[in-house]
Amino acid sequence: MITLHHCPQSRSMRTLWLLYELDIPFRVSVHPFDKSLRRPEFLSLSPAGRVPALEIDGERMFETGAITQYLCERFSPDRMGRSVDSPDRMAWLVWVNFAETVSQHAAALTQQHVVLYEDHMRSPIVMKLEAARLAKCYDAIEARLSTPVENRDYLLTSGFSAADISVGQAVYMARHFATLDNHPETAAWYARISARPAFISSLPQAGGGLYARDFYPVWEG
Repeated sequence: MITLHHCPQSRSMRTLWLLYELDIPFRVSVHPFDKSLRRPEFLSLSPAGRVPALEIDGERMFETGAITQYLCERFSPDRMGRSVDSPDRMAWLVWVNFAETVSQHAAALTQQHVVLYEDHMRSPIVMKLEAARLAKCYDAIEARLSTPVENRDYLLTSGFSAADISVGQAVYMARHFATLDNHPETAAWYARISARPAFISSLPQAGGGLYARDFYPVWEG
């Protein structure tokens, strides 16, 4: 049995979405996004006290990109993943890992807007800088999706994959801080992938996530 350790509206949502797309048996252990992730029991699963953590066949995994690659290679090498002889293998690896570039900026903004609970802790400069970096990430996705290739509906020429899941979940988080208003191809792609049943299943229940709002503008201090 596969057990995913998950905090709603965190990086582990990426793994949850992928597991739904793979359509394999698994269970979810939901954790609050708090100091309980630093308990020795959880640190035995994920030594940095972060999600996702995955238990599978008596082994333990952490780090989202590694989990994505392992699950795809084992359960769906040519549908969610791309096998080593696929022409899209290189692009698949690039975009699966680019998701973490997006996520690190979204995480910094989550800390500024949500985790730091007193105004004197927050920095308008950091907020503006990280929001601008998210826009640069959107530029990269927009350029990819604007490449003149027939049927460019997804990040890979060969169709939907875990690359779209990884980057799509990162964009889901990033949209709380930077809109897609100036990135029409990215917005259209995001609308396609976020309509998938597996994405919808991975969303938190009302009031069950990190964010109390759909959008957090830059705080001016």
